Amino acid sequence: MSMNDEGQGPEIALFARLREMWREADPEPDDLVDRMVAAVAVEDVSRAYELLTLVEGSPLAVIRGEADTATLQFSDGKTSVLLHVTATEDGSRRIDGWVDAEALAIRLAQGERDWSAGAGDNGRFEFDSIPAGVSRMRIVVRAADGELHEFQTPQFEV
Repeated sequence: MSMNDEGQGPEIALFARLREMWREADPEPDDLVDRMVAAVAVEDVSRAYELLTLVEGSPLAVIRGEADTATLQFSDGKTSVLLHVTATEDGSRRIDGWVDAEALAIRLAQGERDWSAGAGDNGRFEFDSIPAGVSRMRIVVRAADGELHEFQTPQFEV
């Protein structure tokens, strides 16, 4: 391999000229790096965590000591799940839920334990006598295009 005047091989000089030609012919957008960093960050966040939003909860119930219900909404941009958690007299929880996609399997997990439910009309499902604790929902849904995917919530307290 012969060296050019700059002490580099001929292929390095050729690649440098090609790179310069393309920068002039088709320059990259000024904000390309920032957009790519943001797109990767959003994708990673979306994949790792579903959006958790506390939809309702009465501040008066907390003041009165009757904070025995909570409504949670989870969404990944394609599928949304609404959960209404109610404490029962025996200290367990009842969870009423709705999913806006065709649900083929619905599971609620707490550590090594899990429960399953079927989706009824309008994507409604329920779990009775669930012990208080950190939980997670896993739902297999069929998208409008027929594709199957698993919707998973972050952990939440019931």
